[in-house]
Amino acid sequence: MRALGLGKSYGGAVRAVSGLSFDVEAGEVFGFLGPNGAGKTTTVKLLTGLLRPDEGSCSVFGFSPAQKPCEVHRLCGVMTEGAKMYGQMTGTENLIFFGQAFGMKDEDCRDRARGLLKKLDLWDARDRKLRAYSTGMAQRLSLARALMNRPRALFLDEPTSGLDPESAREVNTMIADLARAEDVTVFLCTHQLRYAQDVCSRYGILEKGSLLAYGTLEAISRDAGLHMRASLRLREGDSPAGFERGGDGWWYADVLSEDEMPKLIREAVTGGHEIYEARLIRPTLEDVYFKYVSLNGGKQP
Repeated sequence: MRALGLGKSYGGAVRAVSGLSFDVEAGEVFGFLGPNGAGKTTTVKLLTGLLRPDEGSCSVFGFSPAQKPCEVHRLCGVMTEGAKMYGQMTGTENLIFFGQAFGMKDEDCRDRARGLLKKLDLWDARDRKLRAYSTGMAQRLSLARALMNRPRALFLDEPTSGLDPESAREVNTMIADLARAEDVTVFLCTHQLRYAQDVCSRYGILEKGSLLAYGTLEAISRDAGLHMRASLRLREGDSPAGFERGGDGWWYADVLSEDEMPKLIREAVTGGHEIYEARLIRPTLEDVYFKYVSLNGGKQP
């Protein structure tokens, strides 16, 4: 999927997104990050044809969502934060209902529902009314619904909203596993940075409708001026050249690549320093996100 100079305003005054340009590669899990109100949901609606852009363009598998919405809907599955299913129906009945809405035949619906319920650990609850599901179970069923039509692209808008940390991790692990098993391109909108780092290969950081950063974690870390750090725990009284002592008693030095680490250790040992422990610390997604947000004067998620 691709966006080029994408922009959308509401009522001519409120600018939701502006000048968005990015590519999402087939088969990847792409993390679209930002606080509530940043424009993530608007972007999903533009990419899925639910909104028409005021400026720029976008495409999904070569189709314009604005001009060919039916083709895009046929190829995509969408799981939104507030999506609802039918509480009086069982898990199986919900999936079959939505499968039929996609035009799937009855036998195919049942086979697909059976497979997804097993993959998402909902098989034992298949005949239970949805209103009796826990929040985590309902989220997993919503994910199954989005996968019913065997989409080539999956748009997930805050799929772990309202979940406890353990359930959120389980859902994200399932997303990554299903993306590989089903060969699906995943566009993951979230402000849950810790979990996004576990499943995404590249990221876009959105703030106030503008894209602040785009690329792999390594690339956006470098662009933000954040580097890997070598850290050493040494004998008390040692003071290695090129390192600064941190408040935790460890010694730190910025490195441009992991290849520098062995050299720094050799130099410290040659200099007579006794190393008790050595670590290479990489910037986390949270480090990078908050650096960009602080540079932009925005709010934290």
